[in-house]
Amino acid sequence: MRRYGKHTDEDDIRSRPNRKGNRPRTHIRPKHEDAAQGLVLTVDRGRLTCLVEDRIVLAMKARELGRKAAVVGDRVALVGDLSGKKDTLARIVRIEERVSLLRRTADDDDPYERVVVANADQLAIVTALADPEPRPRLIDRCLVAAFDGGLTPLLVMTKSDLAPPDELLELYGALDIPYVVTSREELENGAAADLVREHLDGKITAFVGHSGVGKTTLVNTLVPKDRRRVTGHVNAVTGRGRHTTTSALALPLSSAEGGWVVDTPGVRSFGLAHIDPSRVINAFPDLVPGTEGCPRACSHDEPDCALDAWVAEGHADPARLYSLRRLLSTRERKEGD
Repeated sequence: MRRYGKHTDEDDIRSRPNRKGNRPRTHIRPKHEDAAQGLVLTVDRGRLTCLVEDRIVLAMKARELGRKAAVVGDRVALVGDLSGKKDTLARIVRIEERVSLLRRTADDDDPYERVVVANADQLAIVTALADPEPRPRLIDRCLVAAFDGGLTPLLVMTKSDLAPPDELLELYGALDIPYVVTSREELENGAAADLVREHLDGKITAFVGHSGVGKTTLVNTLVPKDRRRVTGHVNAVTGRGRHTTTSALALPLSSAEGGWVVDTPGVRSFGLAHIDPSRVINAFPDLVPGTEGCPRACSHDEPDCALDAWVAEGHADPARLYSLRRLLSTRERKEGD
């Protein structure tokens, strides 16, 4: 074996010839500065349906993105065939910075985080007042996820002809959450869509709720052109509905102000393993000043929390502090409690 000293001449170094005659690989990736901008509408087994200008384009994730996955609502950069014609496929080469992110886990012990939708402005939490019965713990968990992800919550109560909304309105009154109350008749004649649409114009709104509450029926009324999914029914024995939406789907609103609705699969649990409790307080700006005297890493739900004395001095409504702590403790309870 030939040995070389410290001062070898590069002409003395043997090099292996490139038999294929092609260019050697490089780790320098192209910047794709001329890539087109698109919006992810839905994701199905590695294929992403995107809106590029006024065309629907099917795309796949580029290898250089690694494990970073695009989700519904993402603004992405695409290259390749952007014609939208049949049997064409573009590549997503960049995922733009997100302004909000709705996430959940299967349960509170599950380390695997599932991203539901990106860049949504608000979260419409749809719950039936009866058949099936409301699940306040699930609503609380959705609220925590919305506050943590930077989304404004909207409470949509359906089937008011079967039960009054007073109890739920009293429970969430201190949170000052905008709400809409609808009946089954209003869902059928389109009046419910008109009530809800007032809160949706010009915004991207994700709809979430467990099966059977009328979520997909409401979305189909808001976007009548999309009738490909058939709504399910509520099981008379379990009180749970059949899943009618299998993946998140973004649909455009037909209004002068524009806007999008994102229909998500019906959920039976909403895990919060990914939530940092210290961020939830940011959804209560009236309570934030009272945290200045809190001990380091205070969860705001412990005996030494400074909020107790601050609220007792009259700086904020005690109902607000109670609501905050109810949301913070929701991870310790089961959704059916």
